[in-house]
This record gives sequence, structure tokens and C-alpha cells, in this order.
Amino acid sequence: MRIAYLDCFSGMSGDMFLGALIDAGVSPDLLQQTVAALNIGARLEVSRVNRSGISAIKVDVYANGEKDLPREVYWEQQEEKRLADSKHDHAHGAEHEHSPDAGPIELLEHNYALQGLAAARASALLSQPTTKTGHHHAHEHENGDSHTHRRGLKEIREVINGSSISKVAKISAIAIFEALGAAEAKIHDSDIEKVHFHEVGAVDAIVDIVCAAVGAEALGVDEVVCSPLNVGGGTVKCAHGTFPVPAPATLELLKGAPVYSSGVQAELVTPTGAAIVKILAKRFASFPAMRIEKAGYGAGSRDISGNPNVVRLTLGQAQPEVSAGTSTDTITMLEANIDDLNPQVFGYVMDRLLKEGALDVSGMPVQMKKNRPGMLLSVLCRPEDAPKLSQLIFAETTTLGVRQREERRQTLARKWITVTTQWGDVRLKVASMNGAITNYAPEYEDCRRIASERHVPLKSVMQAAIQEYLRGLEGDGASDVSNRKPL
Repeated sequence: MRIAYLDCFSGMSGDMFLGALIDAGVSPDLLQQTVAALNIGARLEVSRVNRSGISAIKVDVYANGEKDLPREVYWEQQEEKRLADSKHDHAHGAEHEHSPDAGPIELLEHNYALQGLAAARASALLSQPTTKTGHHHAHEHENGDSHTHRRGLKEIREVINGSSISKVAKISAIAIFEALGAAEAKIHDSDIEKVHFHEVGAVDAIVDIVCAAVGAEALGVDEVVCSPLNVGGGTVKCAHGTFPVPAPATLELLKGAPVYSSGVQAELVTPTGAAIVKILAKRFASFPAMRIEKAGYGAGSRDISGNPNVVRLTLGQAQPEVSAGTSTDTITMLEANIDDLNPQVFGYVMDRLLKEGALDVSGMPVQMKKNRPGMLLSVLCRPEDAPKLSQLIFAETTTLGVRQREERRQTLARKWITVTTQWGDVRLKVASMNGAITNYAPEYEDCRRIASERHVPLKSVMQAAIQEYLRGLEGDGASDVSNRKPL
């Protein structure tokens, strides 16, 4: 099994990931063609730089000829310009009639907060001819893209789906944006479809995310494994003020991921980088047993003394002990024998445990002391979730004790893909061993929802999803379709 290990010892961002992909062997021409296919007036500039003694690839996005900036640099320059503009308005306030519409600086604040837009772009705006009221005209980009344009999730999906990239890459790119949208929606207490991507809707963010999806597919690996992420420290300026690192959206996206801070006072993981890891990485672990083929380094914008600001991507074949397509991790088993609980409550408890993060929950009839019939409640969970799930068991059941033990388990490499049936989209879980697909199964909840909404038999929806999956494999020229078995 061929794997890729993403080592985020100095954080993670979209441009760092693209640099690592290219240094690890992905053709820069492929990513340039991807950008051209988006048709949003952007291009990439690829260069080799040095970060604290490490040679790495730096990828910069140019939108209509202007380079993007790290957001802290962007916001510092915007603050300076805002102060200068405020002084100018105050000095001429008696001579001009002000419009209630927001000026270009405020609009830029909402459109390009995350990745930052070049200071030259803001400067160009401020140098535009003014109207009699003293307000600047917003400059229109090529292809009709303007500074004041705010993309919603629907528009971003249209941009991605309208490009010529592969279906797999489209699914991954859209999933990354949906993860970002979900984080933004939760933070701002809004619906995901109503979120305008003022934090991620800039041209450079779209380029980073789509190229990340295309490049990851081009690696030709069965699994991407990610290290714990160094998030940095200090504070960072965002569209809504100054926040501690990690920023709110980043923190939301990193739920469930192992993180730490090396003490560097800078934002090392951006929301875009966190979303890429969330979707593309299948698991988090220390450096896996592998036969190394190649390693690539992607550079960030800053050169931090004594701390190489790079992300490392290592490619190779899994060693014999894991080459069977399995990975090993530690899980916690919680158990309790219960003989005096209302059966209706038992079902409720199982649902609660799953919603609170349990990996699996089961109940087994047992014969307890004094020949009383009872139930054995078994909960499989991550070690870090064991305390809260134990408390939930105590709170919701009548048990007086919960047994706990650590166990090692082996799991097949798995991934999610989406197929389109005549009734709607259905996700399938696909498991592989030695690089070959061994099992696949449609997601029950997706099929159940469609069956209920469209008034069709559940089994028909599940069969249709499997047929679409197999049809897709045949279209890709797969030779072992007949050997693949449903889960």
C-alpha cells in the first residue's frame, strides 16, 4: 500500500501544501492547468526558497497579476490605510457629501480576510479617480470578478463543477469548502448555505483548495496520514477582530485532531490548511512504518528564525507489517452490566453515546447474579473520549460501575466517495487492502433519507448506489470490479 505522510511540525496552510506536492513530484504544469480551468483570472508562481536552512518550494497565487499576502500582513496594511483614509475624510468632511454605501476597504475586509489580497490591490483601489462625493470606484476584474463580489457556497460549487478537473477532485474540493462553510456557519450562528465566504471566498483560497484536491489525487496514494499539528501561538487579526491562535474557524475545523504549540508566536495553521487536512487526511499518527520513496517540502510565507516554516510530505510503501492494508491504533472499551433499566431508556442511551463521539455501541442480553436477566452495554471509543462517555453512562443509566480497558485494533484503509443516483447523491464507504478495494457499502442514513423523501424502497436506493459505484469503476477501466464485495 502506497501512503503519504504529512508532517505539520511547523503548521499547515494551502500554499505550503501545494509547495510540498510539487516538491514531492506533482507536476507544476498540472496545477497551472487546474488554475486555468477555473477561469477566475488567477495563475501560480512557483519558486525555490530557503526556510531556516531547508530548501523548499514556494507557491504564490496571483489574482489578475497581483500577489496574495499572509493575512496578518494584509490586515496591518489595511489598518494603516484605514487610518490614513479616516484622517483624509475628517479633513475634507465639510466639503463632501458621504454615501451610505461601504467603501472598497470595508468590502475588501469582508471578501479577502483569510488569505489576504495584495497590498498593491488596495493601493490601486485608493488611487482610482474619485467621484464628486469623494468615494472611489470599485475596480472590475477580468471575467467579471470584482472586489465587491462575495461568493456563497452555491457559487463556489458552480465554479468547481464548471471546471474540467476530475470528478474525484471536484468532490474533494467541494468537501473542503463545505467543511470551511460549516465552521463559519457554526461560529456566526448561521446556515451554511447563507454563509458568504468573506473568510475563504478570495480567488487565492479557491485556487489553493482546488489545486490541493487535484494534487492529492495525482499523488496516487491509498492513504494520507497526518502528524499532530503545531498551531503556533499569540494572536491573529481576522475580519471580526483580534483572536488568540488558533483562530475560531481553525479551532472548529481541528476538532478531533491532535494539536500542540511549540511556542512560536504566530498563526501556523490557517483555516484553509485545517480544512484540507480534515478532508484529505484519513488518520493522525506518528511517522508510519514505510519504505520511503520521496519527500517534498512546501514553504510558508514567513521565514521564522530557528523554525523552518515548511510542511513535509513523504511518499512511500507501507512496511510488511502494515502493507496488508491495515493500520493499528489504541481504542478504549467501556462496559457496564445493567439489570434494572427501562429498555426504552437503554435505546436512548445508545443513541446519546453515538452522538457524543462513541465509535460503536452495542447491547447484549446476559444472565446476571441471582439469575436476573440484564444487558451488557459495550462502548468503543477514543481514549480521550472515555471520561465524558463514562460520565454519560453514570448519568443516564442505573449502573454503579463502568469497566474500562485499552485495546489495540487493526483497521482497513477506508475512504468516502459520493455517487449520484436517479434520486440523489449517496455516500459510499470504500475499504482497501494492499491497494485493492475489498469492501464497499452505501451510507445507510443517506439511503434512508432518500427513500423517505422520494417514497421509494430503501433496498432500491442502496442497490442503485452500488450499481452507480460499479459503473464508475468500469468507466475508469478497473479490471477487478468482480472481485470487490459489498460490506
